[in-house]
Amino acid sequence: MANYFNITSDLTQELLAVGSNVNVSSISFTNVGTLTCTVDLYIEKQLTGKFYILKTTPLFVGNTFVHDFTFDNSANEFGLFLKLNKVAGITPTVDVIIK
Repeated sequence: MANYFNITSDLTQELLAVGSNVNVSSISFTNVGTLTCTVDLYIEKQLTGKFYILKTTPLFVGNTFVHDFTFDNSANEFGLFLKLNKVAGITPTVDVIIK
């Protein structure tokens, strides 16, 4: 089962809440905006902090980036988060698919 998101914001977005019982095998990002943005993808545990999977990874306009990784958040420990970083004051627009 896939999870789909249309994100238009440079605020941190929670993609998977702690304990939402999702097994992730890949995540794809498509920049549907008008300017390049950068992507931060990380897991976070409340008392331990952030662990980055991707950090300031550029995502060019019209391009799709697919990252294969394994993440099981069935244990009540980590959530999955995304932060898009705007360029030149333009808010990024990215479609996200988690499989």
